[in-house]
Amino acid sequence: MTTHPAAPDTSHTPGIPDFPAPRSSACPFAPSPELSALADRGPVSRVRSWGDSTPWVVTGHAEQKVLLSDPRLSVDFANPGFPSPIDPRHSRAHGERPDLSFVGMDDPEHLRLRRMISGTFTIKRVEAMRPAVQRMTDRLIDEMLAGPNPADLVQSLALPLPSLVISELLGVPYDDHEFFQTNSKTLVSAVATGEERGRAHKALGDYLDDLIGEKIAEPGDDLLSKLGSHVRDGELTRREAATMGVLLLLGGHETTANMISLGTLLLLQHPGQLAVVRDTDDPRVVVGAVEELLRYLSIVHLGRRRTALADIEIAGQTIGAGEGVILLGELANRDPLVFEDPDRLDITRNARQHQAFGGGTHHCIGQPLARLELQVLYPTLFRRIPTLRAEVPLEETRFKYDAVIYGLHELPVSW
Repeated sequence: MTTHPAAPDTSHTPGIPDFPAPRSSACPFAPSPELSALADRGPVSRVRSWGDSTPWVVTGHAEQKVLLSDPRLSVDFANPGFPSPIDPRHSRAHGERPDLSFVGMDDPEHLRLRRMISGTFTIKRVEAMRPAVQRMTDRLIDEMLAGPNPADLVQSLALPLPSLVISELLGVPYDDHEFFQTNSKTLVSAVATGEERGRAHKALGDYLDDLIGEKIAEPGDDLLSKLGSHVRDGELTRREAATMGVLLLLGGHETTANMISLGTLLLLQHPGQLAVVRDTDDPRVVVGAVEELLRYLSIVHLGRRRTALADIEIAGQTIGAGEGVILLGELANRDPLVFEDPDRLDITRNARQHQAFGGGTHHCIGQPLARLELQVLYPTLFRRIPTLRAEVPLEETRFKYDAVIYGLHELPVSW
């Protein structure tokens, strides 16, 4: 049975649609028809969301670009009016902030904490990791080819590669991958209870706290050791450093793993596009293909959420102070004013204006690393296994309709 996040009852509010399921099994690679219909109401309109609230939903690309950089919109989860299916009281009952460190903070505190780790994710430093990521990818493909056929691409390649990369970058033992993958899965579930998410966050927080303690005692050349140095200097508490570690560990493997599996399946459905990725010797073509896949798939579900701190005039509407805002990247990335024929996959188009990584001061800090892994993975996989094919029909594939990060539960493939 397909499970979607529960939608609220809107029968008593005529004219305001409820926030719909982001995807439909009828077209699993695109926004659901109900979600796409929100764009027909204009670039900024109201919806009914969880808790019987009526936040603004922003569908237009230009409007999202402006608002993502507007300091009058707050990311603080605790603000009254913040549009979220998660009750922050559940997480606080377990002694945890539900916002996963600086991601849920506004500037200047957000920027202060972000700068502590931003140097690790510069394009130059990430690019230096390309040979290591290539070796990891080849080794995992070797192991998959030596194992059972068919195989689950999620477990054989999509999850292990970004988990290996972020483990090495952070200084987290990869042997613990089952533990952090399981708890991460709970944190991004749209149907897990607040108590379940709180327990998962606490488990990961305790785990990273212990590792931070070890790094303080014996520093290494990794990001957790760098966070440990900020603890020693009095700039962070150990728990704050551990919470930042949870964010990096979660974001460093969960999103990229889903892009790997979902993008692979999408390319298998478009053999002409796949052939271009497989056969090109031009790295610019691969870079462009990855950007188009990021645009087309837009795997962040439920939107980027904010609360207005002051009245904001945009697209002929007034977003009032204290009102919630949901910015739907999957619709901005299919805005026909920016992307011609946006529902068509075209890996030769210039898709760099997509907003898959957000924008403004809160843009995804790890986007250079995600791009690198995808640029290495897709062409390597299809060159190494040119006969790769999906083992089950598309309609029987298990998509993550029940998660805030879209992807696949499993991808059986054969060759």
